[in-house]
Amino acid sequence: MNEDFLHYVWQYQLFSFQELKTTQNDDLLVVKTGMHNFNSGPDFLNAQIKINHQLWVGNVEIHLKSSDWYMHHHEIDKNYDAVILHVVWEDDAEVYMKNNKPLPVLVLKDFVLKTALQNYRNLFAVKQSWIPCENEIATIDSFTLNNWKERLFFERLERKSTEMNAVLENNKNDFEATLFQLLAKNFGLKVNGDAFFRLATSFDFSVLRKVRFNESVITALLFGQGGFLEEEVENVYYQQLKKDYKYLQHKFQLESKTKNMFSFFRMRPSNFPTIRIAQLASLYHIHQNLFSKMLESKKLNEFYKLFDVTVNLFWKTHYTFEKESKSSPKKITKSFIDLLLVNTIIPLKFLYQKRSGTVNQSEFLQLLQKIKPEKNSIISKFKELKIDSNNAYETQSLLELKNNYCAKKLCLQCAIGKSILSR
Repeated sequence: MNEDFLHYVWQYQLFSFQELKTTQNDDLLVVKTGMHNFNSGPDFLNAQIKINHQLWVGNVEIHLKSSDWYMHHHEIDKNYDAVILHVVWEDDAEVYMKNNKPLPVLVLKDFVLKTALQNYRNLFAVKQSWIPCENEIATIDSFTLNNWKERLFFERLERKSTEMNAVLENNKNDFEATLFQLLAKNFGLKVNGDAFFRLATSFDFSVLRKVRFNESVITALLFGQGGFLEEEVENVYYQQLKKDYKYLQHKFQLESKTKNMFSFFRMRPSNFPTIRIAQLASLYHIHQNLFSKMLESKKLNEFYKLFDVTVNLFWKTHYTFEKESKSSPKKITKSFIDLLLVNTIIPLKFLYQKRSGTVNQSEFLQLLQKIKPEKNSIISKFKELKIDSNNAYETQSLLELKNNYCAKKLCLQCAIGKSILSR
């Protein structure tokens, strides 16, 4: 038995009202269950109950056992002086009010609806299940599921933007600098994300602002800070970057990172750190005030156009500095731009709108609904459970559901879990 379940039963009154009595055998009528309190103090505030036809207004505290009152030291906490009813699953200890009279107790297991209890037990019966409701989720009506997906999506967006806010504050609220650092992290994907972020934060963004008009110099800045220009490579392009970086080091007092923090192991050549750094350099050479341009962009094609950049001619025939390869354009693909939108651009844009008080939810919904659904093990498993995803908006919602509700067994805070329990 879970105390959250008792909260749920009390809040939604999933118990019999016929012959409802306290442990003192007094008649009990619940007029108002009260407001669920998620802060410190009693579980439900400003409840109204009648005991033997006498109306009481105050708070309700809920425990699995009556003795939990003392386990939690409520007897010495003034916040609990106004408790008028103790709702428990098992009454194993007498609790007294300030006037030395026993606190009225309702033993919920004597009155809880059998259907609610059975649904609860069924939901948590299979301990090794991928999600608790995997046998029932496909039966949830589309109205409930679609409304819940929308809330899940914005919860995910809120959480991502909150994490980004720490980076923004570290950059003294400079959105352009923050975008660069977060984009760089995303360019590194999961394997090299941290390494790319360290690279992007290894120098002040003002340096990049000053040098990005020169393609060779901005490229030298990024490769040099990443530790890629410390070898002896005999080609003209490499030697020019090395020369440019030495000048930058002296002028801006730069300290490079080690090349070893980047991984090439088991990566497709198109995702090699060298290619991603070259693409990032080209992007910032071509676009000044990139964040401002992203604010102006609304449609998916506008973002695709923004990232349609061409790498230096050298990289069209190379994946690394050392070895020549078959010629290929090394363009930033649409699928990669989709990842940038989902993980960086949209959350940061949402954060900007929050700060300026101009949040346009429909803009984000419409944009994500145009992006193809993500492909990963979680989305595949939901598909096996007959929960399909048609776009990135739906996949983002399902990722939030799995990681922050199902994995934590927060079924009683989930619209799907509530729907199952209320049957």
